[in-house]
Amino acid sequence: MALQGVANVVVRGLLSTPGIASGIGKRLITLYVVGRKSGKHYTLPVAYTQHEGTILIGTPFGWGKNLRTGEPLEVKYKGRRHTADVEVVKDESGVVALYDVICRDNHNFAKFNKIRVENDGTPNAEDLRAAWQGGARAFKLTLR
Repeated sequence: MALQGVANVVVRGLLSTPGIASGIGKRLITLYVVGRKSGKHYTLPVAYTQHEGTILIGTPFGWGKNLRTGEPLEVKYKGRRHTADVEVVKDESGVVALYDVICRDNHNFAKFNKIRVENDGTPNAEDLRAAWQGGARAFKLTLR
């Protein structure tokens, strides 16, 4: 995790580079988050999954507390800036269900979040619950 900040800088640069952005942007969305206490601006590239007309993201990290249901968020999705409506999911059954969807779609997300995926593509139920217990939240973004 110590190198995560450096990795974010590199990925942000790649997501801003024409020609490259379309390739790596197939799995990444950039969030423009404002700290709720500090007012500091953060630019965060995160993995996403499209599901039932929404964009799903998840994180166990503290920046997720800056996203609130009903407060719009600026994002860069497939090279274009958008405003997105946010729905925060914090309850165990909701987080486990949405992390299951994300992990089935993106095994790198599962690996990063220490969620084992069985040979048939099913995320390990105990690992999904452990992610929630460790502070994971899920978010549904709807682009305007």
